[in-house]
Amino acid sequence: MSNLPKDILYVANVGDSRLYLISDKIRQITTDHSLVEEMIRMGGLDREKARSHPDKNIITRAVGVVDEVDADFFEVDDIKTGDIVLMCSDGLSNMISDAELEEIVREETSLEDRAKKMIALANQRGGKDNITVILARLEVNEE
Repeated sequence: MSNLPKDILYVANVGDSRLYLISDKIRQITTDHSLVEEMIRMGGLDREKARSHPDKNIITRAVGVVDEVDADFFEVDDIKTGDIVLMCSDGLSNMISDAELEEIVREETSLEDRAKKMIALANQRGGKDNITVILARLEVNEE
């Protein structure tokens, strides 16, 4: 039996795939490892212009490129039962805004149908990259 608390979401990330938590609002948990994200952090580019920047797909960290890679680790301790986790590749997040993702996640259909709708919308808008979507509804031990 693990001694880890049951109400914390632990996340590790490398690259530009994302993890979102949808609770009261949508929140991006991970930080992209991309040239454009670095430009945003340094104040040289705003988020809206970043969505269409020509260097958007240049990543600064990736698994398999070098023998060792630094991963970012996140702990999310304000989760509750019913929250939804969305893990997706940049093929989705580059084609659909966070607000649109949240709107689809909040629909009253199955998680599978919501994921299919996201993929269909990304493809309808050009599907310029591989599109991966995982949706999971959290059940937290609330003892």
